[in-house]
Amino acid sequence: MRAIASLSLLVIACSKGGAPAQSKSADTGMADMPGMTATTEVTLTAAQVTHGGVHWEPVATSTVASVAAVPGQVIPNEDRTARLGATVRGRVIAVQVRPGDRVSAGRVLVTLQSPEAGMAQSDVDKARAQASYARSARERAERLLALKAIPQQDYDRAIADDELANAELRRAKSVAEQIGAAASATGEIAIRSPLNGVVLARTAVPGTVVEAGTPLVVVTDPSTLWLSIDAPENLASLFSVGAQLRFTVPAYPADTFSARIDAVGAGLDPSTRTLPIRAVIRNRDDRLKPEMLASVSAQGGGAISAPSVPEDAVQLLDGKSVVFVAHPDSMGGAHFVPRDVQLGSRSGGRIAITQGLAPGDLVVTRGALAIKAQIKKGAMPAMEM
Repeated sequence: MRAIASLSLLVIACSKGGAPAQSKSADTGMADMPGMTATTEVTLTAAQVTHGGVHWEPVATSTVASVAAVPGQVIPNEDRTARLGATVRGRVIAVQVRPGDRVSAGRVLVTLQSPEAGMAQSDVDKARAQASYARSARERAERLLALKAIPQQDYDRAIADDELANAELRRAKSVAEQIGAAASATGEIAIRSPLNGVVLARTAVPGTVVEAGTPLVVVTDPSTLWLSIDAPENLASLFSVGAQLRFTVPAYPADTFSARIDAVGAGLDPSTRTLPIRAVIRNRDDRLKPEMLASVSAQGGGAISAPSVPEDAVQLLDGKSVVFVAHPDSMGGAHFVPRDVQLGSRSGGRIAITQGLAPGDLVVTRGALAIKAQIKKGAMPAMEM
């Protein structure tokens, strides 16, 4: 499968909402600070808020350029990938490759043994013998007809028998080829690679009995890969066939790679409201690997408005980008709830939030890291006043 879409927009100008200032830093305020709550939320009194240096402010709306950065995934180029399976029911007797092995077209990857394969090859041998006999009978009939030693009817029958035998031979060969061109009278079938590439996956296990269609080996040509993206509906206009994309991957954070869009979905996914995008990557140095996650940028025109928050407000919790939304009480304390957000690019120390927040939401801007730490612990002991 695929990553859940998140967005990134280049902040051009930001406006910032006000909130009560706090004197302590986020790193020191709550390291030993008590609190109370469950594993995903934190409730603090006014004294705890002050002691922890927790600060929140309303989300402000910013004008952002239509440069979108969405998460994507590097996947095999299915046009250059062979997913090979068992052609008939049989037993795996040999597996000649491992994941990561480079293979050339025609190389034997897996060998099966199947009674059906043996029968198919036997049928070919019988049909070949019958075709040879029918051809000889036809040639003999032609000679006899030339000598007027047989009637035309006998010659016509020899022609029909020859054509029927050849048709049966073609049928038998077709069956044998469908289950494995290397099928022999012993019932062995050689599963060969149809292309030059690398073994991406191998599920074949020697000694196991497999049914027809059971996956055995996946071979792909890594010189080209696909970049798969699910673009949110509000940014779908930024993606068009032929457009150039830039992306990065965690394995090479300092490097930027490129891909060209070659397919845009005809409609949105009704469950996620996203548009499927596919781009082709030229992977000549084989640095990129299938299933790598990517952060993809696409240049668009115009500008849009989006909420923004300080960079320190965004934390990574259980693999998701979150901010902590504050719900103040009348006594100066607050209840803090993590909110999943989709991020925009950074500018001037702030991040655009393209999904998950609305203008006016109160977001923790200092002390977020400490609140995250307490949530990870699952509980905070009561604080001495």
